Amino acid sequence: MYKNILIPIDISTPERIFLSNKMIDVARALANEGANYILLNVVEAIPTYVAAELPNDIMEKSHANAKAVLQSVANNAGLQAQIEIGSGRPHSVILQAAQEAPADLIVVASHHPELKDYLLGSTAARVVRHAQCSVHVVR
Repeated sequence: MYKNILIPIDISTPERIFLSNKMIDVARALANEGANYILLNVVEAIPTYVAAELPNDIMEKSHANAKAVLQSVANNAGLQAQIEIGSGRPHSVILQAAQEAPADLIVVASHHPELKDYLLGSTAARVVRHAQCSVHVVR
């Protein structure tokens, strides 16, 4: 079915990391034999006025930590995957990574929406609305 699959994983809480196993299972079920998997984490950009007060290597450490967590997720799932770390607004980085891959499927997790999500829209909703490929939402 799908050859290039992008799986954006939020590592901000243990519950969201745990959901990555379900996302990987869905991706495998929808994949062609020999499919390429890309695990992506987005580190939100720090405003410049805040970054000026932080240690210079804070973003590098954050990216290295995210990469280690994603590699652990892939290893635990027995998944051979490309690991990518992006920086910026999550939905924008996910959409850009999907175009660059080029992905023909994005498997994205959704959570139970909060009031702010109804007003602004969640990351998953924005990815669904703007992706140029198929999107499978996992709950």
